[in-house]
Amino acid sequence: MIEFSVVDWAAWAPGLTERSQWMDWARTPFLPQGEGTPALAEIPAMQRRRIERLGRMAIQTACWCEDGQGADSQVPLVFASRHGDVARSMELLGSLAANEPLSPTGFGLSVHNAIAALYSIARGHRGNYLALAAGQATVEAACLEAVGLLADGAPEVRIVVYESPLPDVYAEFADEPDPFFAWCWRLAPADAAGSGLRLAWQATEGAPQTAPGLLPHALDLHRFLLGQDASLEHVSQGQRWCWSRRV
Repeated sequence: MIEFSVVDWAAWAPGLTERSQWMDWARTPFLPQGEGTPALAEIPAMQRRRIERLGRMAIQTACWCEDGQGADSQVPLVFASRHGDVARSMELLGSLAANEPLSPTGFGLSVHNAIAALYSIARGHRGNYLALAAGQATVEAACLEAVGLLADGAPEVRIVVYESPLPDVYAEFADEPDPFFAWCWRLAPADAAGSGLRLAWQATEGAPQTAPGLLPHALDLHRFLLGQDASLEHVSQGQRWCWSRRV
C-alpha cells in the first residue's frame, strides 16, 4: 500500500478548460468530445509549432501545475500514457508501407518520451523525468513510481497523464472509451496538505476485469480525486487496485 497527497492539479479536455468546469463535471461526468487545442502560451511559438494536439494538452496541464516559485526545474516528472502519440506512429508506418522516406523529426517526436522531452526543453526542466505505459494500470504505475521518488527525497513529483482516440486500424482492440484528455497531479508525501489518497493492490488471478464504463479508467481516477466517493476499485490484468481517501 502507498499513501500520498495531491497538493494541486490541472486538467484539459474538449469543453473542459476551467477548474470550475472540471468540478461540475466530477459531479455529473460525461465523456469529453469536440475539437479545440490548448493555447499553450507558455511555450515559445517556434517550439509550439512542433507539438501536436495530444502533446499540447499534456504540456499545458504540466505548465498549469507548476508552483510558480522557480522550484519546478528540479521537480521529478512522470509522464504516463497507455498509447502515447500513436497517430503519429501510424503516419510513419503508412510512409514505410508506401516506400516513402521517413521524416527524422516525425520519428523523433513519435517515441514515448517525446512529449516529456519537449516539455523539459521548452521549460528548462533539469530534473529527473520518465515516460511509462502500463495498460489500464498506467496511472497506478505512475503513482508507484512517484512515491518511490518521494521516498528517495524528492519534495514533490508531478504526474502528467494524457490519452487520445486510437486510430481506426486499432479500434477493434479498444477496451475502454478513448477521448482526448490530459491531467496533471502534484504529489507530495502523505503528511502534506492536500487531498490525501491511499492505493492498495492484490493479485486476483481469474477475476473478471472491470467492465468498461462511461469514462476510461485514467479519467475516472481524476473524477475520483475531484469527487466525494470514499473508494474506487479497478481490476485489470490479474490485479485489483483499491483507491481510498486518507482521513
